[in-house]
Amino acid sequence: MVGNDIPFPMLSDQNGTIGKLYGVYDEDAGVNIRGRFLIDPEGIIQAAEVLSPPVGRNPAELLRQIKAFQHNQKTGEVMPSGWTEGGQTLKPTPAMAGKVWEVWQPPKE
Repeated sequence: MVGNDIPFPMLSDQNGTIGKLYGVYDEDAGVNIRGRFLIDPEGIIQAAEVLSPPVGRNPAELLRQIKAFQHNQKTGEVMPSGWTEGGQTLKPTPAMAGKVWEVWQPPKE
């Protein structure tokens, strides 16, 4: 990577070997469809996004999701819709099931 400042592994899959495993290889075009997969330290896919070529990915959203998953792994808290770093999190309990709306409202734009 340019400048070697990416602190996580990235790869190129020129022959589609990995794309086929993840279901993003376009056999007709001979290329992988744009996609990204967030894989936790245990090797479990926690998030996936696959986009057709006309639509670009959003690096800010990727970073937001990485921070959210890291925060969850560290604290056990969950991030509600629209969460950003430093924002309100939720501590899941059985009593909260079906009642999240009592303690959290989506941000108003």
